Amino acid sequence: MKVLVTGGAGFIGSHLVDSLLLQGHEVRVLDNLSTGKRENIEAHFNNPRFSFHEGTIVDPAAVEALTSACDTIYHLAAAIGVRYVIDDPLGGMETNVRGTEEVLKAANVAKARVVIASSSEVYGKGKSGDAWEPFREDGDCVIGPTSVPRWWYALAKSLDEHLAFAYHRQCGLEVSVVRYFNIFGPRCDPGGYGVLARFVSQALRGEPLTVFGDGEQRRSFTYVSDAVRATLFAGQSREALGEAFNVGSSVEISINDAAQRVLGLTGSKSIVHHQQHQEVFGPRFEDTRRRVPDVQKAERLLGFTAEVGINEGIKRTIDWWTTRSDQS
Repeated sequence: MKVLVTGGAGFIGSHLVDSLLLQGHEVRVLDNLSTGKRENIEAHFNNPRFSFHEGTIVDPAAVEALTSACDTIYHLAAAIGVRYVIDDPLGGMETNVRGTEEVLKAANVAKARVVIASSSEVYGKGKSGDAWEPFREDGDCVIGPTSVPRWWYALAKSLDEHLAFAYHRQCGLEVSVVRYFNIFGPRCDPGGYGVLARFVSQALRGEPLTVFGDGEQRRSFTYVSDAVRATLFAGQSREALGEAFNVGSSVEISINDAAQRVLGLTGSKSIVHHQQHQEVFGPRFEDTRRRVPDVQKAERLLGFTAEVGINEGIKRTIDWWTTRSDQS
């Protein structure tokens, strides 16, 4: 098939490109390289089934030209992570909302199937106390005040999903949504949204591992190869049409535990340094205490289960960082 991957030079996008090419597809990539890197995809530059186009998803002409004659579009281009959106809220909202609208509009003209990469951030605060339970795709999304920058990213990704499902219901566009839960692995930017990437980078440099808050926040971490498998399932399965799927592992650990695992697996003598969220992200910042997916829907409809355990994933990430350091 002919496939377009927006954000295909980024962390998850480039791994997705690798897999699509291995499956024999013709792959086009659109990326403005704001957070993506040429080095992530440069191994494919001589492949006749691959083409790279430097540009932005908010450019209608570029998006229309690249979606033309495409069978499937994997839309991963976005202003990624809370940090970037807090620093540049207008740019982040424009990219994440207007950019998605341009992709969906062009896909509707081309009659291409679309997979929208969303985020566990759409669930917002979640629940607290005894009422807490793993996030279900049909559960409520509890978002904080619109005046607090912390929630702009969650709102933008939620609107992406609303736009996608509106095109599906009103125009018949074939759409699926994947909600990523803390993806990590090789090529993850430690300065972006990857806490494990940051820990590995800091540990290998002998720097303190920065843990925000008390470190008892609980998360489910998902290795990138598992995220790619789920994304491909969502783009190639008829059962996925018109549906949103949690992409993650049901295994949860604390951030403190994650830091200690990285220290143990790297053999680093680094210390753990705790820093308050407000010192970095500004006043009124709120962090979700637990973010764990209910994975039954992905298991039932896609046949997807995360396969790479967190320790194995950290080892692979360390190996990649070590090799990268040796080459620099």
